[in-house]
Amino acid sequence: DQSGRRIAILGTIDGQQGILIAERAAFATETPEALQAFHAAITDVNNLGDNDIYRWYLASSHSAPGSQQPPDLKINLIWPCTESHIKKYSEQVVRMVTETPEIYRDSIRPYMSAKREEGRLNWVFNILEGRTEQEDVILRDKGHDGNEEGGFLVLPDLNWDRKTMGSLHLLALVMRRDIWSLRDLKKKHIPWLKYLRERLLEETVRVYPQLETDQLKLYVHYQPTYYHFHVHIVNVMLEAGATQATGKAFGLENIISQLETLDGDEEAGMADVSLTYFLGEASELWSNVFGPLKRGEKP
Repeated sequence: DQSGRRIAILGTIDGQQGILIAERAAFATETPEALQAFHAAITDVNNLGDNDIYRWYLASSHSAPGSQQPPDLKINLIWPCTESHIKKYSEQVVRMVTETPEIYRDSIRPYMSAKREEGRLNWVFNILEGRTEQEDVILRDKGHDGNEEGGFLVLPDLNWDRKTMGSLHLLALVMRRDIWSLRDLKKKHIPWLKYLRERLLEETVRVYPQLETDQLKLYVHYQPTYYHFHVHIVNVMLEAGATQATGKAFGLENIISQLETLDGDEEAGMADVSLTYFLGEASELWSNVFGPLKRGEKP
């Protein structure tokens, strides 16, 4: 399939057609010994890039060092990681929550502000200000009005291996810093969002001519991993895991349409609507906001 974990082979057995489907087994994690064996089997590690605390690599498993086998592992390293990173990647119960405009104003917006002040956006600003990953930037646009603040740039997402078109995953980072999440989008931003969408589609198929615009999906996360507005560009064939699921990914076209149909003047926007999404019980937003609300307590 598009992510390289499953293959379907058409052939014949005794003169009759058959389909053989092979899928990679899950990682063995039952014992410390199994994890140690996995670590020991990793060879031919090739660094793809790094930025601040994030590093990503291609590597091989179950092969002798220096062999010609193509890499079969994509490895991301977060170091040094924070408690928030540990909670994000820990196994946990997931809950659906509804964030009203009031909850956003009173609890979520202050939380976003606090996170931005912790310096967790350093890696984003490193890219936007030209200090890191400039060799990976595939588009730098000044915006529909030529105003640098309305510009954006596009580069490969760290979860993509940068070669498999079926799992293409790009990231568009906007230059402006007044939009932290989709909650900051207003009716006055519609022309900018439409321009952003058009340019992302045009430039992606220009850089990757084997794709067409109707093979691409644009979406925004809420809650996002970091509070600087960004858009994901993926191949529609990419399997919709948790990061593309309902309650996490909001289609850019749907956001534009919702803004167009909102009542009110140009200042009306996504901060005025209720949003339903999922959270892990280990997350700070569940522990500090939605968990207390469920128990009838004040956050």
